[in-house]
Amino acid sequence: MIRVLRDFAAGVRVLGLGFGLVFRSPRLLVIGAIPAVITTVLMIAGFVWLATSVDSLAAWATPFADDWNEGLRATVRFAAGFAAIGGFVALGLLLFTAITLIVGGPFYEHIAETVEDTELGGVPEAERVSWGRSAFIGLRDGILLVGLAVLCAIPLFLAGFIPIVGQTVVPVVAVLVNASLLAIELTAIPFTRRGIDLGERRRVLRKRRAVTLGFAAPAYLLCLIPLAALVVMPAAMAGGTVLAHRLLHDRVR
Repeated sequence: MIRVLRDFAAGVRVLGLGFGLVFRSPRLLVIGAIPAVITTVLMIAGFVWLATSVDSLAAWATPFADDWNEGLRATVRFAAGFAAIGGFVALGLLLFTAITLIVGGPFYEHIAETVEDTELGGVPEAERVSWGRSAFIGLRDGILLVGLAVLCAIPLFLAGFIPIVGQTVVPVVAVLVNASLLAIELTAIPFTRRGIDLGERRRVLRKRRAVTLGFAAPAYLLCLIPLAALVVMPAAMAGGTVLAHRLLHDRVR
């Protein structure tokens, strides 16, 4: 247990180091915020569209309730609309990260290179990742990870109706699951520069799960704060680069 807590604290320190790196270099902060701004605009537009169309979507999703009495029909469709908005919010962060990484490939490649070359001694024979390849990898990994998120979200959603457990244990498990998936995305570029694919990336992160969660869980929770991702994403990308470097060298303390 002590080892787990120590590793979790080490992960939190890695995220703090990421914040320190970008705050010491405002240029990195600005560069990393540009893709996040673009994605934020897209996500807000999507949320506004969903909010204005939720009644129609709820009616479309519950045709079986057309002939029910008005009170029961309204209750069912309210629940359907609430579930749709909740699902959008739940997947929003992973979608946000995936889209941001696709849009911001060159920006985050620059952050990863700068952090590794100036702070971590560089990467011998690092692969040069073009924007096209970065976008393809980000899209492919994003689809896989969002698919995993959906698969995990279904049982967690159902478990949320269990008294007490649904209001205590389930939210914690949801944060840990989403944080794990977020960590995979945030370490994509430094692993890709070393020619390491998604499967190996997951294995390396899983080997030091407590460290990974210590890094990713606070990043995930901070990104839930409106507009905080504009600052958190550059810091988390810098921290993800440090995390990948340390895990590959097994030097996380």
